[in-house]
This record gives sequence, C-alpha cells and structure tokens, in this order.
Amino acid sequence: MDILIVDGYNMIGAWAELRALKDKDLAAARDRLVEMMADYQAYTGYRVIIVFDAHYVQGTEKKYRNYKIEIIFTKENETADERIEKLAIQLNNRKTQVHVATSDFTEQWSIFGQGALRKSARELFIEIQAIDKKIEKNVQKIQEQRPFSKINLSNELLEIFEKWRRGQ
Repeated sequence: MDILIVDGYNMIGAWAELRALKDKDLAAARDRLVEMMADYQAYTGYRVIIVFDAHYVQGTEKKYRNYKIEIIFTKENETADERIEKLAIQLNNRKTQVHVATSDFTEQWSIFGQGALRKSARELFIEIQAIDKKIEKNVQKIQEQRPFSKINLSNELLEIFEKWRRGQ
C-alpha cells in the first residue's frame, strides 16, 4: 500500500492557484487542495493524508475525512512537520511505502531518514496535472462513444428515432 502525506499549507503556498485563493479565502484554498488530492487518490489508489498546522485554526486537534482523504489539523504547539514525521514513523512498514509531499528541505531530509520517499510541491503539482489530463482524455473518449443499445438497429432507424426524440 502506498500512502501520501501532504503538508497542506506548504502546497497552498507553492501552487499559484491555491496561493491566489488563499489571499481571498484560506478555507476555500484548503477545500480546493482537498478536491485536487481526492482526484489524485481516486486515480492512483494511494491513501492520502493532508496535514495542516494549527496556527491558522486555533483550538484542539481535529481529524476528519472528506471524500476519501484524511485531514488533520495539528494540536496547538505542534507543527505540521512534527506530525508528518510521527506519521511517517507510524505508517512505514514492509507492506507500506510512505511518500511525503513537502518543499521544506529540512523536512525532506528528516522523513527520508525515516524511510519515506519525498515529493516536492512542484513534482506533486506536475503529477496532478498529468492525472487531470488522463482523466479528461478518458472522459472525452467515453463521451465520444455511441451509447450501447441492446437492440442492434440500422443507422437509418437510429436517425428516425433521433428525429422523433427531437420532435422533428
């Protein structure tokens, strides 16, 4: 099993779309990141965990699921980096490969020492763009295919039925 742990605010600060959204509405930027990672999760099959620092959201630690994404807001006085390191240690085993998405150089070395693989914000963004293109291509291919009919009809008859359907 592959697990991707994402440093949420690091991605928001690194990706132009999310950075612009953050300036207007931080919650909307977080929601958009979750949506993007949900597409990533659905396509790759990775278990995705997004970790956000608590200093933007005051209060106690919060964990919840949205789509199939696990979202964690760290407890007060705990950084996302600290939580990510703990998760990398807890989740890494023989059957699991942990990947951590962050552009924080110190964090990259720390998690690398725990046996996790790293992805920079740029690498993850490029991967997400490629996945979006593949999904779009698959959807387009499906839309172009003529609907399957259980009854084999000639093209003439299909045209007649189409005219009836359109009221012509």
